[in-house]
Amino acid sequence: MSCTPEALKQVPLFALLDDDEAAILAGQVELRRFSPRQRVYKIGDPGDRAYILVSGAVQVTTVDEDHQEVIVDQPAAGEFFGFASMLEQTPHQTNAVATEDTVAIEVDRNDILILLQRKPHAGMDMLTVLGRQFHASQQLVRLRASRNPNVLIEEKTTFGERIADAVAGFGGSWAFIIMFAAAIIIYSGINILLRNRAWDPYPFILLNLFLSMLAAIQAPVIMMSQNRQDTKDRLRGELDFDVNRRAESEIQGLARKMNLLGDKLGDLEDLIRYQATQSGSGDSASPQPSPRT
Repeated sequence: MSCTPEALKQVPLFALLDDDEAAILAGQVELRRFSPRQRVYKIGDPGDRAYILVSGAVQVTTVDEDHQEVIVDQPAAGEFFGFASMLEQTPHQTNAVATEDTVAIEVDRNDILILLQRKPHAGMDMLTVLGRQFHASQQLVRLRASRNPNVLIEEKTTFGERIADAVAGFGGSWAFIIMFAAAIIIYSGINILLRNRAWDPYPFILLNLFLSMLAAIQAPVIMMSQNRQDTKDRLRGELDFDVNRRAESEIQGLARKMNLLGDKLGDLEDLIRYQATQSGSGDSASPQPSPRT
């Protein structure tokens, strides 16, 4: 379907073209219409053409290493998709599917070359669109990066926090309990055996002072470590929520596809019944052979 200069003028990239340039470009590009759920292109298709969305909606997706469908872009009216593959002359690395009745302008490299020769500043507009898509892809990678919360915490751990973790880890172990109990028993036993010559006779006031000082220092150190553990738990919960949300989205997508398959099977069954009915009525209407005389 041929494209009109008026349709080109609706695209922000081509809005500055004069009438002659718009007419020349309109004579080379094509206007394509896509039905809902119709594929524009798929991964591996030759990337000799790109598209500019005029109306409707298109979803550009790819497949990650976990074989999950990832939405890369949802271009708005006037934005390109499939443009990078066309420029590199490489196969498409994404899938593009129309999600509703869609109209798009189909462009190839020669069309862009003619446009740049007549309107060099249009190249900056194209680079702006590509940069926007590149930033969207980077944001997608950051959102989907599921790292170990312990690694994220360790990267920002200070020297004091490491000491707090070591103290809390040692203070909550059987080694500390056994060593501490042995030290108290030895300390108390020596002072009891020395009697009048003891430096801390019963009721061991100096020992109580040492224990109070130790508890006063140990408590906030353990609280520091506990706060860091709470941070780890909160981060782990956020990552689990992201994973569950993606899993829910995948399940919903599968449910939609299953419902669509069910509708298609229902349509197929209705078609088979209709053909069977038509065949039966045709047989009954056919003339019967006359009996022999």
